[in-house]
Amino acid sequence: MTTFVDRVELHVAAGNGGHGCASVHREKFKPLGGPDGGNGGRGGDVILVVDQSVTTLLDYHHSPHRKATNGKPGEGGNRSGKDGTDLVLPVPDGTVVLDKQGNVLADLVGQGTTFVAAQGGRGGLGNAALASARRKAPGFALLGEPGQAGDVVLELKTVADVALVGYPSAGKSSLISVLSAAKPKIADYPFTTLVPNLGVVTAGSTVYTIADVPGLIPGASQGKGLGLEFLRHVERCSVLVHVLDTAALESERDPLTDLDVIEAELAQYGGLEDRPRLVALNKVDVPDGQDLADMIRPDLEARGYQVFEVSAVSRHGLKELSFALAKIVADARAAKPKEEATRIVIRPKAVDDAGFRIVVEEGFYRVVGEKPERWVRQTDFNNDEAVGYLADRLARLGVEEELVKAGARAGDEVVIGATDDAVVFDWEPTVTAGAEMLGRRGEDHRFEAPRPAAQRRRERDAARDDAEAEYDTFKPF
Repeated sequence: MTTFVDRVELHVAAGNGGHGCASVHREKFKPLGGPDGGNGGRGGDVILVVDQSVTTLLDYHHSPHRKATNGKPGEGGNRSGKDGTDLVLPVPDGTVVLDKQGNVLADLVGQGTTFVAAQGGRGGLGNAALASARRKAPGFALLGEPGQAGDVVLELKTVADVALVGYPSAGKSSLISVLSAAKPKIADYPFTTLVPNLGVVTAGSTVYTIADVPGLIPGASQGKGLGLEFLRHVERCSVLVHVLDTAALESERDPLTDLDVIEAELAQYGGLEDRPRLVALNKVDVPDGQDLADMIRPDLEARGYQVFEVSAVSRHGLKELSFALAKIVADARAAKPKEEATRIVIRPKAVDDAGFRIVVEEGFYRVVGEKPERWVRQTDFNNDEAVGYLADRLARLGVEEELVKAGARAGDEVVIGATDDAVVFDWEPTVTAGAEMLGRRGEDHRFEAPRPAAQRRRERDAARDDAEAEYDTFKPF
């Protein structure tokens, strides 16, 4: 059964915004008191939050589909709908968020760091919010905007100060078990360690974390064995420790060759050239192991490595190794900039971005842009007044003018949106878009100020005289 997962594909969907309400205030002796439809509530966001108590992405491996709640629709009496509840997803420290193409969206480091993976839809405006001096009684409201939905990839890069690298069964897990309180599974066969183990070590006044990277063998950087799957866990470490087995039972292997192979794999993976290296000659408690350590130590020191002879069984040399690592970690922390390690990628829009663009395709013109596409999603096409309001908004944005520049003529097919569910219509250019269709939209003579009694009497008498004159004209013989 899977107990550790460090890479998952997460399907996230934010909540939809609630629809606005089209309502008219009514009370005794005042049946038409004006528009009072409330706005719809905002849809909930899907938010990733770093939680130090979480160490694996296992929960998202079993349940990869996550959705926030929708906003509630608005109501009459200027009552706005309730906002949807944000869905907060805890992730381990060191989680990298990528899109399906592998582009980094955020690199989350540090307790409490957040990233909005999917943003909830805006609530639609009610007719009270749409009222203006020209549009005193809107008979429509805007629909709620759908929430963002999509797939993101979460990759965990262990946040550790020290990484132990080496062949399987070189003793990395054993060293962690005696240097810290970690209790990894230990046995003497290849690939015993199937997940990175993490332990906390205290050396003097310095406290640091140490992790082992399992499964490094020749070809690991190209995906052979388990190495490629876990090489990412060494990227954040301040120092690498080569654990060499001086009591290997395989006659065709020797510690120096193992070191060269591991270094070649690290070089092919890339990005680790600047990390300091130490060498731990492990299992010197075995007589043959001590003899081999004495033989190869001069060669390692000649290559510039700081060498420590250690034994997880007798605990020989562990104190010296621990304090040497603590010094390197402390120096690395002191040299590290104080700025926040978290990196969230922001892609700003161009300064001259008009908010949309016209794409000429075979047989039609396509309008692509965030604003026009959002306005279309918020329009109730069963309401002619709402359609006219959309036309006015598009005209003010400059869509009609750009269509003319692109060569569009009356009757040409225009598509708004980049997807298959885009809105298609036959374009009819107007001076004020939609004006001929609906005239003075949103105005209601019932809301106009009452006329004086004398004027009403004159109008009534004039209407009576006209009716009598018409009767006399068609009087029967």
